[in-house]
Amino acid sequence: MADAKRLYRVTYINKDKVYELYVEQVYSADMWGFVALEGFVFGSHTEMLIDPAEDRLQQEFAGVKRSFVPMQAIIQIDEVEKRGKARITDAEGTVTAFPVMPSRSK
Repeated sequence: MADAKRLYRVTYINKDKVYELYVEQVYSADMWGFVALEGFVFGSHTEMLIDPAEDRLQQEFAGVKRSFVPMQAIIQIDEVEKRGKARITDAEGTVTAFPVMPSRSK
């Protein structure tokens, strides 16, 4: 029996908005400090009702093979059983970036 594909819900901050996306692959990118997201999963256009927020995300990520998100922007990554609705919401409260050691100049 073949293994079922894994599905991840990734929540991150982008320009004062909280993005919640569903992807098939999440991994540490070759670019230092970035997380790679691949295999975006959205609702199909064959459904009777189309959620405008999810449709906006689907259009924003149309043609995107892989997205690189800064590690400091990630809020949470969950492995889930089934897909929920992808969405964008306003970031509320204070979100502080993870502290990074400054590079030393020689």
